Amino acid sequence: MKPVFFLCIFFLFLSCEDKQTKKKIVPETTVTKKKKKAIKIDTVKAPEREFPKLNSKSAMAFFLEYDKQHKENKVRITTDFGSFDILLYNETKFHRSNFIFLTKQKYFNDTQFYRVINNYIVQAGNSDDKKTSRKRAHIGRYLLPPDTKRGFKHHRGAVSMPSSEINNPYKLASPFEFFIVQQKGGAHFLDGDYTIFGKVVRGMSVIDKIAAVETDAGDWPDKNIYIRNVEIIE
Repeated sequence: MKPVFFLCIFFLFLSCEDKQTKKKIVPETTVTKKKKKAIKIDTVKAPEREFPKLNSKSAMAFFLEYDKQHKENKVRITTDFGSFDILLYNETKFHRSNFIFLTKQKYFNDTQFYRVINNYIVQAGNSDDKKTSRKRAHIGRYLLPPDTKRGFKHHRGAVSMPSSEINNPYKLASPFEFFIVQQKGGAHFLDGDYTIFGKVVRGMSVIDKIAAVETDAGDWPDKNIYIRNVEIIE
């Protein structure tokens, strides 16, 4: 009887130990994962907006107020071909304020010169990178009205704002993009149609280098030319 009794005790002990082992390993691991996941979710907060999301109805009032607080009017643009400086005109305050605002939001960084026509213009501020689309979506979708009666002409070095791609009889401007006249003698047939809001005051040789690159049939450079940084210097 003793051997049978001890054998029963031995199997009972193994059975209890096996149950305890399962209780220790499986449930504890599951609980720990859930606990970590719950803590991570609870502590993540959506970033607060620093400015309202803009649209065509709110943009003008926003930039009118922005103009009162932000008087900077000179920026430096650094590209793959070097840097150049732009003076923004105070007379075109909505367009100047828009450019300063976008500069402070780091919008232009990593956008490209996407349209290049030698002895005419170089156009920048767009990209085929999804990051650029996300930046625009965060800032808002809006257009700016033309401001073409300030006496500025499309001389060589003039910085102007292109019309949007939509059906646009009033030449509403696409606020995220700009073009620079590279043509010697200027491109005065553009006068009156597009808002000139600044001029290149240093580094036109950089613009000439960009204008001279090889492009495809759509005037996009064969090798991407990036704006690496835009900074306010005055």
